[in-house]
Amino acid sequence: MPKMKIAVVTNPGRDFEIQERDVPQPGPGQVRILVQACGICFSDHLVKDTPMPGQLYPRSPGHEVAGVIDDVGAGVTFWKKGQRVGIGWHGGQDGTCLQCRRGDFGNCANLNITGISYDGGYAEYMLAPVAALAQMPNSLDPADAAPLLCAGITTFNALRHSRAFPGDLVAVQGIGGLGHLGVQFANKFGYRVAAISRGKETEPPKDSAPTFL
Repeated sequence: MPKMKIAVVTNPGRDFEIQERDVPQPGPGQVRILVQACGICFSDHLVKDTPMPGQLYPRSPGHEVAGVIDDVGAGVTFWKKGQRVGIGWHGGQDGTCLQCRRGDFGNCANLNITGISYDGGYAEYMLAPVAALAQMPNSLDPADAAPLLCAGITTFNALRHSRAFPGDLVAVQGIGGLGHLGVQFANKFGYRVAAISRGKETEPPKDSAPTFL
């Protein structure tokens, strides 16, 4: 069997271990993804240090995944080998519970979370249910695309549902892994953007006037 490397947490609070495993085979309704890039999210510490109820170990986190479908399981028809895909926090839904029947997949009674419910992108290959996949254009660099699957969609949706109109003033508080994307999205939406952060190094000169992007 072909082998791959994977970074796993064997128990809560333990350091990552690089292990060698057989390349996994996709089951029905799954695809195997050749991981090209995987972002690192603060939420990954839920696997390493603060496990969620029922968390199983060993586990490989990673829910900002960009890659290429390497193989497909039985019953998979729409997705093809060689397609570019991304996978975020939402790791799939059952499609049958009351919330799913209402179209509220994010509150599925049996919701899967990528890298928590099953091994994520801290590996050379990973398996994912087709319900978790997002198509990715070939023009998008994997390293640029990966953070968009979590930090990107979080800030994009916050702005999209903010009820702000082009020309409105939008403040983005905290210019870190999410905030820097929020500033860029808000600017492209046509908002006036105030970027708010803290620390002496971010203070403007005392005689300077406020500036907006």
